[in-house]
Amino acid sequence: MLVQWGFLCWCLFLGIQFALFVRHFETFGQTAYYWRPPGVEGFLPIGALVSLKAWLAGGYFDRVHPAALVLFLTFLVMALLARKSFCSWLCPVGTLEEGLWKLGRKLFGRNYHIWKWFDVLLRVTKYALLLFFAKLVLLDMPVLAVKAFLTAPYWAIADVKMLHFFTGMSNTSLVIILALAILSLFYQNFWCRYLCPYGALLGMLSLYSPMKIQRNRKSCNGCEACSNACPAGIKVHQLRDVCSAECTGCLTCVDHCPEPDTLAISLWQRPLPAWSFSLVVILLFASGVLFGMLSGHWETSLTYSDYQRLIPLAERLGH
Repeated sequence: MLVQWGFLCWCLFLGIQFALFVRHFETFGQTAYYWRPPGVEGFLPIGALVSLKAWLAGGYFDRVHPAALVLFLTFLVMALLARKSFCSWLCPVGTLEEGLWKLGRKLFGRNYHIWKWFDVLLRVTKYALLLFFAKLVLLDMPVLAVKAFLTAPYWAIADVKMLHFFTGMSNTSLVIILALAILSLFYQNFWCRYLCPYGALLGMLSLYSPMKIQRNRKSCNGCEACSNACPAGIKVHQLRDVCSAECTGCLTCVDHCPEPDTLAISLWQRPLPAWSFSLVVILLFASGVLFGMLSGHWETSLTYSDYQRLIPLAERLGH
């Protein structure tokens, strides 16, 4: 929980810092100048997917928003090595979702469950969205179109457009977000479970992770505390190894198990202490960011004069 909320606070800090940076150019230098934090590019996953295609297809590493691709690749590696840990340990949306369903449990005394057949049907949605974006970018988008997108003014200020989405939210967007928030009060992790294509991708990659929750059948008393506590609704008490794409490695089941040494996160069948998994998650993320910085793939190539020219035009670009 400390890691989750600490990272959420850090994301809010980056957002405020970036808003002040943009404000400087929107007021034509009348307000103070603030450094632009590259970490905000983590909120550009579709653009990062386009950058990934440019890198894989032509060896071109985008210099406009390089941190977007660095963070995207970091989260993919995290999924391959440490399950879908980004979702439960770092994702600010996941943290807010968890806060909402826990609040709902306190307000209403419980969380609700969707009918099993409907639950399965709804979960298909996030994979359908993932397939749509993957087909649109990786299969249908020609390399020339990819390079044209990455050199267009719109991509240059995609982060500014993203900021404007939150600071100048339309009534439609506000209604949709409020509806998702209300649903999350009643149903655990509604967005993450049914609609997030990013989580779907990480979940598929996590199936190949050498780390997984493992249950000792001999010491298990069958109390089902682990399954009842699992935010993803996985029947942990029925499994020896939890290999589900829905498992985020949150370790909630481990924390709720009353029997010592019965549930644990394991690496190639070797149980590990819970604290070591959180350390692995933090180190993997920090390593990805550090690699981006040291390799020169972190700071944007855009100059002060570029932002002077582009940011005042942000509202007109893309319409």
